[in-house]
Amino acid sequence: MARNRFEWTIWIVLAALLGGGWIFASKEEVKEPRILSLTEAPIVGHLAPDFTLPTTYGETHTLSDYRGQPVVLNFWASWCGPCRVEMPFFERTQMKYNGRVAILGINQGESADIIRDFGNRQSIDYPLLVDENNDVNLRYTINSLPTTIFVGPDGVVDEVVVGIVSQAVLQDRIEGLLAKTP
Repeated sequence: MARNRFEWTIWIVLAALLGGGWIFASKEEVKEPRILSLTEAPIVGHLAPDFTLPTTYGETHTLSDYRGQPVVLNFWASWCGPCRVEMPFFERTQMKYNGRVAILGINQGESADIIRDFGNRQSIDYPLLVDENNDVNLRYTINSLPTTIFVGPDGVVDEVVVGIVSQAVLQDRIEGLLAKTP
């Protein structure tokens, strides 16, 4: 029995030495350090990344131009069912807070014609912005639709909501942002 243990111990030590030798001999030298590029994203408590996008009618909207008033950024697409559900909430909110809060609908990758037709069929009056190349969507790291970002009057991200925003939640968040308006 002692001889059996001794043989197993030798086999285990031999396997460990061979394995360690293989790992040492086959390791690759790192030629260049890989540096990951970090994308700017909306982080609560930090300044919202600025952007300029056109509407379907060619007018441009720049986020920093709205400094001094709350802004609601809603990322959406015409093919997104949940986006369609919440759009009437944003329309009613735009009418209720007209001039005191800016609501901007940022489309994800669709053409101006598709966005314009969709906005007309849905009777949307707040600005629907064209981000056909998804530059702003990528900058804001939008992975799910709808995504709504509440920006305070100071340009700082107050909250990021992924998924449908109800009328009550929308109104509550806007009232909170208005309370911060000087």
